[in-house]
Amino acid sequence: MHKAGFVNIIGNPNAGKSTLMNALMDQKLSIITAKAQTTRHRILGIYNTAEAQVIFSDTPGIIKPDYALQERMMDATNSSFDDADVMLLLIATDDKREMEEKTWSRIKSFKGKLLLVLNKVDLSDQKKLEEIAILWQSKLPDAELWSISATENFRVLELRDRVLSLLPNHPPFFPKDQVTDKPERFFVNESIREQILLRYQKEIPYAVEVVTEQFEETEKIIRIRSLIIVERNSQKGIIVGSKGSAIKSVGVGARKSLENFFGKKVHLELFVKVNKNWRSNSTQLQRFGYSSSQKN
Repeated sequence: MHKAGFVNIIGNPNAGKSTLMNALMDQKLSIITAKAQTTRHRILGIYNTAEAQVIFSDTPGIIKPDYALQERMMDATNSSFDDADVMLLLIATDDKREMEEKTWSRIKSFKGKLLLVLNKVDLSDQKKLEEIAILWQSKLPDAELWSISATENFRVLELRDRVLSLLPNHPPFFPKDQVTDKPERFFVNESIREQILLRYQKEIPYAVEVVTEQFEETEKIIRIRSLIIVERNSQKGIIVGSKGSAIKSVGVGARKSLENFFGKKVHLELFVKVNKNWRSNSTQLQRFGYSSSQKN
């Protein structure tokens, strides 16, 4: 019998969800930086074997929203409870924050199989790890406890094997050669945004959205034209930098990442545009792909 199901990864910002997703998939689908709220969308990674299909889901970190964009991000996270056969609650061993109340309530009432996954065990000694495990097991006594290090690939494959064993018998949900639900332009946008997260500080990375206006692929090269959207003229100046030096470095970094991702030469053009207060504008958020679930 063929197994197939949805395995959704949730947790606080910087728990290591995107790193785990990439490790489980054996390839990079989700961008990774040290900044909170790097992941804005729910991203599906489709892992296939002859006998099974696992649809892993990377989600934005659990936060209490302060503005409309963050509300849409939490809609994406909360929607992952609706279709999950297995839920991986990822807890970083160095994280002492309380979890957002509404999502915590959903976790405790989740009816599927819940795996409590302690990540970054390479940063903890045995005594501290045991204390953390006892604390979280007391909060979620029915959850199955795992300890891993996604960055070190410690027990990640064992976790994947366990997830496979928990899936229901079901035909594939997606074609067996498909690896994600996102189109090429999404990964272009994310690669550019990753470079901005890595290279700029303070509010700048959070005020940025990326839209790819042109994606033309031939046998030897992909020609891309993308728009970096900011909220204020002052942010535009910072993104561009002196004589265009800053945006040039973003372009070089993104191009290298995209050439590795697509496996061919990439020609990338970047432009910057001001779209005032786009993070609080529901129409603009819809345009940029942040749909609202309209659920409480």
